[in-house]
Amino acid sequence: MNGAGWIVAAVLAAIVLLALFFRARLLAACGYALRPIEPPQRSERNGKDEDGDEPRRDDTAAEERNRLEGLFDLDELEVSDVMVHRTNMRSVNADNAPEAVVREILQSPHTRMPLWKGSLDNIVGVLHAKDLLRALNEVGNDFSRIDVMKIAAKPWFVPDTTTLQEQLNAFLRRKAHFAIVVDEYGEVEGLVTLEDIIEEIVGEIADEHDIDMQGVKKEADGSVVVDGTVPIRDLNRALDWDLPDEEATTIAGLVIHETQSIPEEKQAFTFHGKRFVVMKREKNRIARLRIRPASEG
Repeated sequence: MNGAGWIVAAVLAAIVLLALFFRARLLAACGYALRPIEPPQRSERNGKDEDGDEPRRDDTAAEERNRLEGLFDLDELEVSDVMVHRTNMRSVNADNAPEAVVREILQSPHTRMPLWKGSLDNIVGVLHAKDLLRALNEVGNDFSRIDVMKIAAKPWFVPDTTTLQEQLNAFLRRKAHFAIVVDEYGEVEGLVTLEDIIEEIVGEIADEHDIDMQGVKKEADGSVVVDGTVPIRDLNRALDWDLPDEEATTIAGLVIHETQSIPEEKQAFTFHGKRFVVMKREKNRIARLRIRPASEG
């Protein structure tokens, strides 16, 4: 290798090392610990794993490559690309009776929920389940003495054009985990969390409170029934697909973009290696689709 080649190799190696260092610091700051990957136990007789499977080095390499790509994509993606869309956002009407608010918060798999008055575009606070339980304990579990507005934190609004790198920096700077995403007119588009951004780097983070992906159901025949509001990025991540999300955010939006129409029920289309069948349409909205590999027809 000539001198120029060595310089290029050294620069690339430095970039990779910096990326790995940044990822480790980032995860540590957010409370996630990196553990060394222990090599699989192998049988001395045949070199296979104890369960009889060949080692999957390619899968591990692919995961590491995806994580590095996710790290470098933070300046390319905006919060609108990863946010929970308002149609899928769980929220609470602040005018409801305190008992109803408490019940809704405790039944939710999320620790934080937006509070609104009048309409979803008027978010007046963010209620944390821990703060609610602490307040309840202080009044002897007397719901009538609870004022959710006094318990709720002030909402933090961020523009939908904020890059993930900017939002990540803001989360860490403010020691916050949750923000409301608004468009240029101040209307609520959705919400974004610190975990959403972390998952762009390291992949899905599962915990004991996670629930199955809402709006997606795998059928026995191999097809997948999907609600139209399911984000394309979530679907790609959950099913290891590669549908484009540059021109549309939801799966219904992708079909409308590709067909340049709002299809009728039972209409079918093939693109991006998939067969899409419109199962349900509500007014001018695609409510449900069935998707299968294009090769299966």
